[in-house]
Amino acid sequence: MNVLTQFSVFLVNKPGVLAQVTTAVAKAKINLVALTLVDSSEHGVLRIVSDDADVLRTVLAKTHDRFTETEVLAVDLTNEPGAFAVAAEKLAHEHININYAYCTGGAPGGRTTAIFKVADLNKALRVLKPAAAKKKSRNPVRRAPGQRR
Repeated sequence: MNVLTQFSVFLVNKPGVLAQVTTAVAKAKINLVALTLVDSSEHGVLRIVSDDADVLRTVLAKTHDRFTETEVLAVDLTNEPGAFAVAAEKLAHEHININYAYCTGGAPGGRTTAIFKVADLNKALRVLKPAAAKKKSRNPVRRAPGQRR
């Protein structure tokens, strides 16, 4: 589990704009941890998280002038049913609002990364930290059949 910088890049809704930004990122050999794209009729918002925010910031500044930065929580999860729900439930139980979230695609039986934009980052770190320590055992929080969450 890490706190990472997410870049929200505002894109005009026309062919080639997304390709221009992602090609520049690829040419700089920046590895993306996660990415999501949402759209409206006027523009799209590309949210990207990389393993090197400083280099990504430099590339974006050269290729695109409309982006913002925010800190997000990157949580390593097992790629199995319910893993995301367990993390969301823990945050809900502690009254931490999730503004939005998205996940990477993971290989079957492998790992996936969940990105959470939360109202209280430090509290979320404390709440999810025990879950991150337990994941090393390869089991997400499991309940007995029929046990309520």
